[in-house]
Amino acid sequence: MENLNIAQPVIEQCNHIPQLLSIKDVSSYTGLSRSTIYEMVNEKSDRYDPTFPKKVKLTQVRVVWVASEIANWINDKIEARSA
Repeated sequence: MENLNIAQPVIEQCNHIPQLLSIKDVSSYTGLSRSTIYEMVNEKSDRYDPTFPKKVKLTQVRVVWVASEIANWINDKIEARSA
């Protein structure tokens, strides 16, 4: 029983870990192609969108996006259509 009490704070901490999305997931949720997403985050591109969430570089070759930031961006686009 004592071991369960020690593990509880670790479990609570895990509930605060942000969910990360791959480029495939971001493409699926937004309906945008991979190339469009990469152009939207590229400051030198004509399609650059400073409101689009920044990618998180996990390794030299792996990038992800924070799910809550993608959700907020989508919700902002939905809200903007009625303005």
